[in-house]
Amino acid sequence: MERRFRLGRRHRLATGSAADDLAAVAGSLAGLHASDPATVYLSAMVRMSTPSIAAVERGLYDDRTVVRMLAMRRTMFIEPLDLVPAVHHGATLGLLATQRRQLARLLTDAGVATDGGAWFDAVADETLAALRRRGSATTREIQQDVPELRRRLVLDVGKRTETEIGVASRVMFLMGVEGRVVRGRPLGSWISSQYRWHPADEWVRGGIPPLEPADARTILVARWLHAFGPAPRSDLKWWTKWTVKEVDRALAAVGAVEVDLDGTAGYVLGDDLEPVDDPGPWTALLPMLDPTPMGWQQRDWFLGPHRERLFDRFGNIGPTIWSDGRIVGGWAQRPDGEIAIHLLEDIGRDARSGIETQAHQIATLVGPTRFIPRFRTPLERQLVS
Repeated sequence: MERRFRLGRRHRLATGSAADDLAAVAGSLAGLHASDPATVYLSAMVRMSTPSIAAVERGLYDDRTVVRMLAMRRTMFIEPLDLVPAVHHGATLGLLATQRRQLARLLTDAGVATDGGAWFDAVADETLAALRRRGSATTREIQQDVPELRRRLVLDVGKRTETEIGVASRVMFLMGVEGRVVRGRPLGSWISSQYRWHPADEWVRGGIPPLEPADARTILVARWLHAFGPAPRSDLKWWTKWTVKEVDRALAAVGAVEVDLDGTAGYVLGDDLEPVDDPGPWTALLPMLDPTPMGWQQRDWFLGPHRERLFDRFGNIGPTIWSDGRIVGGWAQRPDGEIAIHLLEDIGRDARSGIETQAHQIATLVGPTRFIPRFRTPLERQLVS
């Protein structure tokens, strides 16, 4: 029960724990998952005192208190400004060498350049200069200024999977990994995944500051343990994709203490051993890929027997219904806008009433917008069929 009490309070789901500051909401969870644009809004609004699409947009694009960035597990996150350096140096830059080699090989194989790395460096410099002149730009607009970005690459030549891609998207992606550019406002509605690019040092004043990787990992572990601890070391390793040695060093650096989790060794911050008060009954409808269920690898203590219906075969979770720290069902938006719910357990009349109220609130908040999860799950498909 202690872990469920902490989940309700620290993930801003229990009564009285909501906030209207997007950065505070994201920081509570060490970041919001952003692979699916709709998830950011739905995850944030369920944790806000006065939720609205406009309030989330304001934090994302007007106040700029958060940054959309590639982070842990090569996954897109929304991170508060205070965590951006730790995420960048502790997670994002760990992807750079592999991503750079892949692009260089593609460029060389396609005959674009004999030295793909040197080609990228030159084009990236030219691209950043063009972006500074414009202030912000779409990938297509930048291609007008940098002719080399108009090149096309053919992948898997001669194979059934042969396909052609534009080099511009790969260049901008890698520049994002480097921390030279960031994604700004989308071109379409709030569920669009096409963004305008900005120089990173204009979005994050002065740019992302330097930080030793070991120090960055220490900061990230402290934040993760506060949100998701106590938890097994394996959960932290899965969430970060660090090596065992890096995980152990970071746990030691924060002074993590080993505790018993029903026969499994777990870790918690040394100054966070006191029990958390029961937050009382609460319910919540969380969207696909919400950071709460995606914060752990071992989920049986809150998921129960419902994995098969709520996850796709790649490990992506769909929309879920929660009651007092446990997953008890799933939900989906139907084509007519109705938020359909399906309970997998009997949770009583009062809890069900709260869930129905929240489903109506979601339908009202999103209005005429229709969103389909990027990763479909069995129960979600069933509810919209």
